[in-house]
Amino acid sequence: MESPFKSTKGLRHVWSALHYSLDGLRAAYRNEDAFRQEVWIALIAVPVALWLGDSALERALMIGSVLLVMVVELLNSAIEAVVDRVSLERHPLSKRAKDIGSAAVFMALLNAAVVWALLLLG
Repeated sequence: MESPFKSTKGLRHVWSALHYSLDGLRAAYRNEDAFRQEVWIALIAVPVALWLGDSALERALMIGSVLLVMVVELLNSAIEAVVDRVSLERHPLSKRAKDIGSAAVFMALLNAAVVWALLLLG
């Protein structure tokens, strides 16, 4: 059985998916302080990576680590939104889901710091 929400196919599906993605990015930027901060950091870090990276691989690793932080932040924000949609009551499983999402963001930030440090100092 297919979802009734997946009615488009082909290029029309790609076009719809693009619009949904842009809606998601706009919603995250408007409603999530951490994502907004990461966007501004990325706007600085990406040109710095292009300037400081000695090779295409180094630049790709530096930029990729920054983008990974943003991807994980989007997923964390989605998890938090779903948990809050289900219930605003305090529940151990809600806390666990939010804490694990937060831990994922922390790991992505740690990864970015290690990548940048190794490439710039090593």
